[in-house]
Amino acid sequence: MESIISPLTKLGRFLLAIPMAIFGILHFMAANNMAAMVPIPGGAIWVYITGAALIAAAVSIIIQKKSRLAATLLAIMLLIFVLSIHLPGVLAGGDGGQMSMMSLLKDIAIAGGALVYAGTQPQE
Repeated sequence: MESIISPLTKLGRFLLAIPMAIFGILHFMAANNMAAMVPIPGGAIWVYITGAALIAAAVSIIIQKKSRLAATLLAIMLLIFVLSIHLPGVLAGGDGGQMSMMSLLKDIAIAGGALVYAGTQPQE
């Protein structure tokens, strides 16, 4: 069983980290467009901070330095997005409701995967 789990964990690590790095880069490329979704004052600055956090989590997970902490913090950040950005969009309904629901479910799934990954990592 151990011979199966190790390669799957390695693959899962990259399947989690690479999209997070890409999402982080996209935050820098489209900060002004994303700023309107930020539910607190500061707009674009929060988009940049979020982008940096996504990239930092991805790097940490890939190089396996503080990856348990990074994956846990990534999951917490995504769950905050679910509650503060996506859920209000779902509850508002309308044309954007379905898109908000897809984003909500995506972030919940990634948060779950990040927590599972965090659980496989030793405490540093």
